[in-house]
Amino acid sequence: MIYIIVGPTAVGKTEISLAIAEEIGAEIISADSMQVYRGMDIGTAKPTLQERARVPHHLIDVADPREEFSAGRYVQLADEAIKDITERGKVPLVVGGTGMYIRALTEGLFDGPGADFALREELMDAERKEPGALYSMLKNADPKAAEKIHPSDVRRTIRALEVFQKSGKPISESQSQWGATGSDRGADRGGRYNCKIAGLTMPRPALYRRIEARVEKMLDEGFLDEVKTLRDSGCTREMPSMHALGYKQLMAHLDSELGLDEAARLIKRDTRHYAKRQYTWFNGQEGVQWVDISDKNLASSTDSVKKALDISGDFR
Repeated sequence: MIYIIVGPTAVGKTEISLAIAEEIGAEIISADSMQVYRGMDIGTAKPTLQERARVPHHLIDVADPREEFSAGRYVQLADEAIKDITERGKVPLVVGGTGMYIRALTEGLFDGPGADFALREELMDAERKEPGALYSMLKNADPKAAEKIHPSDVRRTIRALEVFQKSGKPISESQSQWGATGSDRGADRGGRYNCKIAGLTMPRPALYRRIEARVEKMLDEGFLDEVKTLRDSGCTREMPSMHALGYKQLMAHLDSELGLDEAARLIKRDTRHYAKRQYTWFNGQEGVQWVDISDKNLASSTDSVKKALDISGDFR
């Protein structure tokens, strides 16, 4: 059995997962597509060194920001971590907001074509010449996929077009082969793992206030300096890692395209939009037991999430 905690950005997954992990003797496996990158600490709200000292964490700082990290690679490393944790008699607790990683881990990856870097560069060139052209292409080729991909998400747009051009089939059709699975669907019924999933939530106005406060805190803690360091190390705006929320806006500021106040405003706006997409994704995943933590203290929230995960007693 593995336990999974999901939810939108800034909802409070780190604090609650740490409390649960300490209580039941679990180790945390991150399911965040940007926390895998070294040097991207502030902008990804990565657990601090002190928090990682409290509870062992896995799949954090496992990739260089100049390389591309795939969902397939995530599943491989997560499988290894789960095996290692369970063999040592500990409990795997998967925590994060990247829905694609959660689904790939629990249900498997769809059988799509591998990366064609020449085609990707060709598509990227077309986008540079005419911004928005690729999204228009995707709406014609795969309207269902276009509904789920934000127009500014060039990386996912390129992948969807790549699948369509290489396989002749829409990526939405390939992904539908995963089927709907729930947290109560075990490995004997098609899932990769027996798992329970809890989703953390709160009213949107409260979540948006938390998002805005988090962005301000990140900027106060040196987010811009972090992005400068990454740029000085060779990271460019075209790299997947630099498409992360906040990084792309601050890269634009460093290139004198945005003032810092405007960059901050856009980070807040785009983070709110991302939270909406996370809700849409997890609402489409069967079996998520939602827990509203807005009016609870940490102890009460922890108890509610444990109940949603059907956790009782001390596992140690």
